[in-house]
Amino acid sequence: MAGNPVPIPAKGGPHEKILCIDDLRRAASEKLPAGARDFFNSGSTDQTTLFENTTAYSKYRLRPRVLVDVSRADPSTLCLGHRVAFPLGISPAGLQAMAHPAGELATARACARRGVNMGISSFANYSVREIRAAGLKVGPMGSAMQLYTMKDRALEERIIRKAEAEGCSAIFLTADSPVLGVRYNEWRNDFRTPKGLNFPVIEWDSETIQKRTHDDGFMSFNDDAHNWAREIPWLRSVTGMEIWIKGVLTAEDTLKAVEMGCDGVLVSNHGGRQLDGVPATLDALPECVEAAAGRIRVHVDGGIRSGTEVFKALALGAEHVWVGRPAIWGLAYDGEKGVDLMLDTFYNEFKRCMQLTGCNSVKDITKACLGIVRSDGPLARL
Repeated sequence: MAGNPVPIPAKGGPHEKILCIDDLRRAASEKLPAGARDFFNSGSTDQTTLFENTTAYSKYRLRPRVLVDVSRADPSTLCLGHRVAFPLGISPAGLQAMAHPAGELATARACARRGVNMGISSFANYSVREIRAAGLKVGPMGSAMQLYTMKDRALEERIIRKAEAEGCSAIFLTADSPVLGVRYNEWRNDFRTPKGLNFPVIEWDSETIQKRTHDDGFMSFNDDAHNWAREIPWLRSVTGMEIWIKGVLTAEDTLKAVEMGCDGVLVSNHGGRQLDGVPATLDALPECVEAAAGRIRVHVDGGIRSGTEVFKALALGAEHVWVGRPAIWGLAYDGEKGVDLMLDTFYNEFKRCMQLTGCNSVKDITKACLGIVRSDGPLARL
């Protein structure tokens, strides 16, 4: 995109330094086998949405306030009933053991150490019990259970019961996937989950998984007849956990979530892996925030690659942000230490952005902190 700043990469080699998330992406991608790298890094069809998720942030500029005492700036906030160190959590992302054998266990330990929440994928390579136990050995950690609408209702309820028993506080119902997106790279590579990896959450062992492509496996259990009138009342009848709708991109669906009594929406386009050509999540966020009007909470994920971008998403009305691929890159780069590095990078960048804009708390981050670039004149205030 013309006019974008050009990141300065760290030098490679045995003494390479990872200074930013883009450094981490590059270093991790070099370590991953081609099939795994394509699976994690690619989106659907032309990958327009995948790239716009990140470039959308370049439209906005920060409007700092100076001579503000920020010596006690506090980036902590509340998320899913837990006090978190800063408003960022790890999105539910499957197949983490393909990036590093410790997979979700390493991610959970890093989340607990940094004091942030973790979403657990239905396609996790470890059980909810194992993931939660790994994190809780390090420290307190909030968790959400990501869930698809399933043809097998008994299995869906078993997943919910296990999540409740292990202390998960919310369900992230993935609503943007009646079918999988058109993923050329997966089809071209005939992508299949590596041998030896299981999906214990949905009760599939490696032998079962190996018989099908990822696409065929998903289509076999996911229910494309899902709908608002059926799913939300059923979930309310079987659980007291919070119910969030993940994959919302419009005011209309935000209003529907309000109408159905949901607890929140996660503005998301599945990391550009579902329908290509939909808006970048940052571009969809303002209309969803306006529609919610404070009646339900609004979080966002997709394309967030720096602490400054976390700040921009909050200034546009998100209460909290989630990241997926950066955790995968951390795992691929250096396992648990790589996830630690990723979270520390986001935290330090976010806190410094707060201080350099004159914000002492997350509540101070408002639209007044941003302007939007105009091609025909000076910076426009929001």
